[in-house]
Amino acid sequence: MTYILHDLYSILLEIYILISVVIVLIYGVFFSSFASLGFPILSINLGKLTIQILSFGLYLAISKEILNLISWNNFLIFDNFSYGAQIIILLSVISWFFLTFLYSVQQKVTSFEFWILILLAVISMLLIVRSYDLLSIYLTLELQALIFYVLASFKRTSEFSTEAGLKYFVLGAFASALLLFGSSLIYGLTGATNLNDFSKLFTGFITDDPLISNGIKTGLVFVIIALLFKISASPFHMWAPDVYEGSMITVTAFFSSIPKLGAFSVLFRLLFFAFHDWIGWWSSIILPCILLSLLIGTLGAFTQTKWKRFMAYSSINHVGFLLLGFITGTTMGIFSVLFYFLIYVITSLGTFGFIMSLKQYKFPKIYQARYLENVVMLSTTNPVLAFAVLIFLFSMAGIPPLAGFFSKLFILLITIQSNSIGVSIIAIIMSCVACFYYIRLIKSVYFDKRIYWPILLKVDKPTSLIIGSSTILLVGSCLDLELITAISTFMSIV
Repeated sequence: MTYILHDLYSILLEIYILISVVIVLIYGVFFSSFASLGFPILSINLGKLTIQILSFGLYLAISKEILNLISWNNFLIFDNFSYGAQIIILLSVISWFFLTFLYSVQQKVTSFEFWILILLAVISMLLIVRSYDLLSIYLTLELQALIFYVLASFKRTSEFSTEAGLKYFVLGAFASALLLFGSSLIYGLTGATNLNDFSKLFTGFITDDPLISNGIKTGLVFVIIALLFKISASPFHMWAPDVYEGSMITVTAFFSSIPKLGAFSVLFRLLFFAFHDWIGWWSSIILPCILLSLLIGTLGAFTQTKWKRFMAYSSINHVGFLLLGFITGTTMGIFSVLFYFLIYVITSLGTFGFIMSLKQYKFPKIYQARYLENVVMLSTTNPVLAFAVLIFLFSMAGIPPLAGFFSKLFILLITIQSNSIGVSIIAIIMSCVACFYYIRLIKSVYFDKRIYWPILLKVDKPTSLIIGSSTILLVGSCLDLELITAISTFMSIV
């Protein structure tokens, strides 16, 4: 009985959100049959219920005691990392909700299923960061992937959205097959799927049979490739620009930052914990991905004219920096990656809030800004919004004394301390090159002129709240980094 209570306590948050999803789904289906109620009203109602569920979920996550236990027959783990990751996920999704709720209403996203899919995606991410077995890793990642395929193609009237969903599904299925095949190879040769068993087995692992060692390495390569696909690391990034461009901008904002934490948490547990003694081998696999991500992410953004594709290539560049912390193989590496990720989420949410705020009025219609050139004369028409995007772009470029500078500094310092001098120099050069296209955008905001002034709609209050909060955090963190470093340090304690 005690074991069952421990197991149930460990997934209390997930159980609460799942029960809420079932109730909300029944509620939505029941009232959708009444034609007089109308789908827009029902969608707004369910959206407000969603933020209520997430807020109570956040309170429940913060209130839980950290027991450091392994539950559900060693399938799930509850430790400092998963505790902090769950709070970050819920805070990020709540912030994303404030960005997108009114925007979704204005864009007439009237299907109440959208909010149910978001809640299911939250459940999958909460379970991913706690997965402790190859089976649970596969099942939770596939649950998340299936929801994301639907979200990517949610705008059924758009052929671009349908194309994005289909492309994501085909390439995602390929990555899932690699993950399953790699897991099968490792299980077939070791007889184990649990990460704790792997850490015991592969600590000081020596074998005379090359068939076994080569087979395990092959399986691990497939698993790593599948996880690199999930975080859109190059050369497995080909889906990201098209999916970002084809999806609704609210879905793109969701894809760009929050789900990456789940894949990174699996990489942490797999590489740092289960296969730590093989660091010299698996770091040689990740290193080319780091170099290609930095190169393609930086150079690919130069030719982009649309905001969403620009953000896709920018995220690939950031993934290269995040992976840079992996090749150190130390706790400080985990700390630097977590610190970078927190700053990246704040910057990403603020930037997408800015993009969604760029709505131009051209009689008789209102147009959502899609192109980078739409920021011309923003400093004249909306100087406060122009200052916010200045902070976001400078932070992404790593200009001191903003938070983005410190995130890159920590990564590079840890990498240099581990004697990875060459890749650190390349990362610095690519970061300097990336400054060009960020500063080019700032030039358009402040110095380019047009004959006719663009007429911008006012920014709604929830979006301005997120943009303002992101700006304050990025600027204020240079005065005291302790809040973000304390969270990163807490989560990196093994």
